Amino acid sequence: MARRGKKYLKALELVDRSRTYTVEEAIDLLKKMAEVTERKFDETVELAMRLGVDPKYADQMVRGSVVLPHGLGKPIRVLVLAEGEEAKKAEQAGADYVGGENLINKILKEEWTDFDVVIATPEIMPKVAKLGRILGPRGLMPSPKTGTVTRNVEQAIADAKKGRVEFKVDKAGNIHMPVGKISFEKEKLLENVYTAIDAVVRAKPPGAKGQYIKSITLSTTMSPGVKIDISHTLKKLQEMAA
Repeated sequence: MARRGKKYLKALELVDRSRTYTVEEAIDLLKKMAEVTERKFDETVELAMRLGVDPKYADQMVRGSVVLPHGLGKPIRVLVLAEGEEAKKAEQAGADYVGGENLINKILKEEWTDFDVVIATPEIMPKVAKLGRILGPRGLMPSPKTGTVTRNVEQAIADAKKGRVEFKVDKAGNIHMPVGKISFEKEKLLENVYTAIDAVVRAKPPGAKGQYIKSITLSTTMSPGVKIDISHTLKKLQEMAA
């Protein structure tokens, strides 16, 4: 078992491992951890969910994207792969990098990935397909399911800059995604977390049977995880939607 640092153990003392917490309580707890550990950087708050799905079956795959109402607390670098008029629109909409085969070749030859989001038009996707081995493992491959393959590049860029987060279940049935910074006000973190959880709930695939949400955990970059009360959270989402 890996040895834990003093700051981690100090934060762990604040967590009651025998219980689950509401999202509100968990965020309060994470903020207390940040105070006692005094990290020298603004930690990312991370959401982890274990789902009752087997992603090796196509009808149990969970994938999507969500625009967090308060973003991620960092500038998002957007790469748009497009040509002609769509490329001009992307430049005007504020994309950080815009190009066609020139950028595709740069990524292939240099394995260049100095960006956070990749958006592509449908017309250029046959050329983009060859980037799968580089972009795929990093979660950067454009997909219609996440809104990153589109002709409406202006809207896609705007969503990405606001803080759109893509999520995809891994082989073990888990989803991980950032939901903000620990320095965010509590209410902003609450909105981001509930928005993210709601997106995963709404993405429930038709083949999922039995209990869909198996566990929910919140943590920061270097903190212990805080287990969330699933039933309370789902009830809260229903109240917010009413």
